[in-house]
This record gives sequence, structure tokens and C-alpha cells, in this order.
Amino acid sequence: MRKMLAAKTRLIMTTSLLFSGSALAFNEPDSAAIEALVNDTIAPLMDQHRIPGMAVALSINGQQHYFNYGQANQEEGVPVTDETLFELGSISKIFTAALTGYAQSSGALSLSDPASQYLPELEGSAFDEISLLELGTYTAGELPLQFPEAVQNEEQMIDYYRQWQPESAPGSHRLYSNPSIGLMGYLTALRLGQPYETLMEEAVFTPLGLKHSFFQVPDAQQEHYAYGYSKEDTPIRVNPGMLDAQAYGLKSTAADVLTFVEANMKGTELDDVLNQALEATRTGYFEVGNMSQGLGWESYAYPVALEQLLAGNSLEMILEPNPANRLIPPLPPRQEAFYNKTGATNGFGGYVAFVPSEQIGIVMLANRNYPNQARIEAAHHLLTALTATP
Repeated sequence: MRKMLAAKTRLIMTTSLLFSGSALAFNEPDSAAIEALVNDTIAPLMDQHRIPGMAVALSINGQQHYFNYGQANQEEGVPVTDETLFELGSISKIFTAALTGYAQSSGALSLSDPASQYLPELEGSAFDEISLLELGTYTAGELPLQFPEAVQNEEQMIDYYRQWQPESAPGSHRLYSNPSIGLMGYLTALRLGQPYETLMEEAVFTPLGLKHSFFQVPDAQQEHYAYGYSKEDTPIRVNPGMLDAQAYGLKSTAADVLTFVEANMKGTELDDVLNQALEATRTGYFEVGNMSQGLGWESYAYPVALEQLLAGNSLEMILEPNPANRLIPPLPPRQEAFYNKTGATNGFGGYVAFVPSEQIGIVMLANRNYPNQARIEAAHHLLTALTATP
């Protein structure tokens, strides 16, 4: 079993909690029992999947609890700390969605607008009939998971979109796609008239107090940037690619991601524009099986069975087109809902989830890309135990 290198909570509460086996029954959380539960869940997970390092962050009724395990850099023996930066992979998409939500709530665009409205080169293409909403919910007509290898620059990217033809009617099928939501973020930045990274800093990171989230890790933060590890234990980091920032390129700490999760759980503390932006991301626009597809976020009626979460995050859901039912009107953000998002690069694997009605959220970041099923099972186990009633 791996030794936990650091574990701390920002507030220790001394009210009663009973810890028995793999379940907790409590009135208010006790930090020692929470630590024992997290350790007993994460240590075997790391051993089974040979995960070098992990950061786990929990928000429970407004209190934050942080747990760090293992190594951020095996070669140099650098431990995971509160400052360790992990590659978020597709968790980046919930931040992209927040920026597009901001652009809509500030009146710069509407999700119902056709994509070609904001890029003249796409006029006369299939994107005359594809909305920003369909791009952001992967229902544009089966754009692929990744760009073809031949697409290496912005000119080739625009030409690719101009020539692309849908495989199904826009809005009829969901196929998970980086070029889909990536284009939504790209067009949002064009509409707002500034570089995407600048807009994210000004509209999302700074207002939310995210001080350790980067698309390009600055020199002063390089010592905190973890290495990911391949199946062969080779240290690796993500390669640049078209629309990488918008789709999978963010690097961040568990604390920053947890702050973002808490902003979604406690939106009333935000200004109206940003609150409406985040609400737009949690709105359900399409139903795909038991899952409601928002912008970035995916949600389920709460309580949710583990089997439903596994199905909604399965390879079949990611790699295959699935029939989508457009929700008219859209499903407003719900308190009684389970919101989640997975993310990975070749060397990293992450998972975030929260339940507003329970005021509980979790962030799990690792420097190995291990199966979604294992991430979800561990998070579900923790959240189930922490929301148990006596």
C-alpha cells in the first residue's frame, strides 16, 4: 500500500461521525475519519493501476479537504503537493463551456446562433445549419474524436471544417468530439475579440480566484508541473495540437479545480453574468440514455446508480454515435442531480463530480491515464459513504 505523503483539511470539525468498514454515517464530517476513508479508497486504487501520484480534493458542506499521494516526478523523487499541476485533459471542456456561457450571458452571442455566423470562411458550409449549442454538446453531426493528422495549422483546420460533411442530422446523435467543442471555444474567442487564453484568465480564472491554472505553464511554475507516465512508465507530457487549449490543454491544481466545482454548487455568491454562465453549462440540452448532456458537464438524476455512471462514461458512449433526444425546453440546472466529467491525456487521468443538494464535490487527479471505470467506482464509493445517513 502506498504511503500518503501529505494529507490536510482546511477546517477540522469535531462533531460526531461513525466510521465502520467502508461506509460512513455522520451528522457532520470529522477530518480523521474522512482521511481514513480516502486513504483506504485511494491507496489500493493506486496500487492496482500503478499510479505514481494523485491529488484528491473534497468539498463537504463548504469545507475543503486535500489529500496528496505519491510522486509527481518519479525520476527525481518529487512528491505530489498542494501546488502540483496536473494535465486536466477533457476536464478542460467545462472551463471552455464557462467562457461560452459568459459570452452568452454578457450578450455577445447566443448558443442558438449558427457556427458560420462567427467565421466567414464557413459560410456556405455545413456549419450554416449547425449551432454553437450543437458544437458544445457533440451533436453537430458526428464530428470525430480528433482532427485528422494532416490538420496541423489554423488554415488547414478551417479548410477541414469547410469541407466536412455531417454523417447524421445535427441534433440527432451525440459523438464525443474535441473538434466539436473546440470549435465552439474558438468561435467564442473570435466573437469576443481576444485570444482564448486571455479571455479565460479575465472572464473565468480571475473572477473565481483560480491562481494556478495555465494553458502554458510559466517558467516559475515548471517545478510544480507533474510528469505523466505512459503504460511503459515513460515520463510524458501533452503535445500541442489544434484547439488543444479549448478541448484538453488546461493544467491545474486540485485546489483550483475544486474551487471551480464549488462555484457551480454555490452560484449565488457570483455576479449575475458569471452565475448565468455557469448555469448555462449545467443546463441539460440533450438526453442520451440516462445522461443529460450540458455544455461540458454531464448529469444524472440523483441519487444515481453506479451502473448508470459507468454506462454514461463508457467507451461506447465516447467512441460511438448515440441517439440524442433534444430537450425542449432545456432541463434547468438541478439541485437533485449528479454532475460529472472525466478527462485524460496520454499520461494523466482525472475525474470531477458534485451533487448540489448534498453540497459535496470531489476532484481526483492522477499522473497516469487509468480506466474511467476505476475512477468512477472510487469516487462513487467516497461520495456514497460521505452522504450516508445514520
